Amino acid sequence: MESNYKTYDFYKSLGRLDEILNSSSSFEEKDEIPKRTDLTYTNGYYVNCSALFVDLRDSSKMPDRHQKRVLAKIYRSYISEIVAIINGSSICKEINIIGDCVSAIFKSQFKREVDEVFSVAAQIHSLIDVLNYKLTKKGYSTIKAGIGMSFGRVLMIKAGYSGSTINDVVWMGEAVNQASKMCSKASKEISSPIVVTPEFYSNLPEESQELLQSSSSIFTPEYYYGDTVSVLMNNWLNDQKKKDEEK
Repeated sequence: MESNYKTYDFYKSLGRLDEILNSSSSFEEKDEIPKRTDLTYTNGYYVNCSALFVDLRDSSKMPDRHQKRVLAKIYRSYISEIVAIINGSSICKEINIIGDCVSAIFKSQFKREVDEVFSVAAQIHSLIDVLNYKLTKKGYSTIKAGIGMSFGRVLMIKAGYSGSTINDVVWMGEAVNQASKMCSKASKEISSPIVVTPEFYSNLPEESQELLQSSSSIFTPEYYYGDTVSVLMNNWLNDQKKKDEEK
């Protein structure tokens, strides 16, 4: 959200606090993610969705390796094309960028939709491989990212304050928290770049489940992981590397 300066009034703030805390908010259960325009400052919706997080690893060390100009190129390349991939999914409802972390919320009523989110993750994995190929040819450092996904019920609310254009939709709940947690494991605690929750895994079609391995556990696996790629993008990359070898 872009800020638009307005002097803070403590007494108006007190009034807003009382208005919010004393309101009889209604939180409806919805099968599908409603429109943003349906949200007010007094309602909210519980919806099923898939959450996806992508985050760079060791990004704090990158300023030591490159000039700011080069660093900007790397970050722009990484963020712009990940956003392009996510935005290419018709079931994506929200994209957020915080630093070098990109997150997204997807409509997920059916297994085919959860599988589409999984396909987005595979494309992101392949895109990073392609970007690293191009970075290497430029003599720049390569990057590594973790991709985490979860499925479940979340609360969708409008946050900000009435009378201002400063507001946004906030997604709260275990599905969002778990997607972030899975992302923090990927390419870090474990070598695989893709990690999903058991709930996400159980809502995938069988052919996609076969592309993932379960974490070792006596009881229910804590997570599933893999290194699934986009066939199209991976084939292009292999062809380019082969051509380089033939030169």
